Amino acid sequence: MNSRTILMLKEETLKLYQDKRIAIFGVGGVGGYVLESLVRSGFLNIDIYDFDKVDISNLNRQIISTVNNIGEIKVDTAKQRALSINPDVLINAYNMYVDEETIKQIDFSKYDFVVDAIDTVNSKILLIKSCQEVKTPIISSMGTGNKLDPTKLLITDISKTSICPLAKIVRKKCRELNIKHLLVLTSTEEPIKTHTRNPGSMIFVPASAGLLIASHILRYFIGESYEKDC
Repeated sequence: MNSRTILMLKEETLKLYQDKRIAIFGVGGVGGYVLESLVRSGFLNIDIYDFDKVDISNLNRQIISTVNNIGEIKVDTAKQRALSINPDVLINAYNMYVDEETIKQIDFSKYDFVVDAIDTVNSKILLIKSCQEVKTPIISSMGTGNKLDPTKLLITDISKTSICPLAKIVRKKCRELNIKHLLVLTSTEEPIKTHTRNPGSMIFVPASAGLLIASHILRYFIGESYEKDC
């Protein structure tokens, strides 16, 4: 373990979370920074799920993306990056799109925490529902596109969200499924209007969102997370 981490957290504290099994769904703008942060913080057991390839449009914000790996499968690139930081980390990479069929292949009860960093509503709801059924903690990232101000990010319950269009949809779906509580990363910033269907994005908000989520997970396991009971 890095000596600078030891200065912050005692070795007995590290043991509280090092072997916890984390699943990250989506290793792009938000999820890539979650993975980066968890690996650098000493987590040793992480599963990553994504179905996409590195694209030139990812270069402005995704930490795994460079001009040298355009076209590569994202989970493979993310795994290699994680191992280059800490060769001892156990990374299981799944090149998978989450839908009604593929989700049946995943045992959510084996995870100590799940990160939803995907942007497809149906897939998000499947993840949320699956975790709720087996009581596995999950944090779901709401929209980070069309935003510039990372200071407007916060972690809260889905019932307390506002402004974010994605949160509005997820909030409605949760009510329909009688899901009373869901921990989310959201923003109170009004989205910038781009007048196109594809959202714009820069590094500041998704990267900061990933850092906040990773910090929450670490603090959850060492007993300092203010949202632990959500």
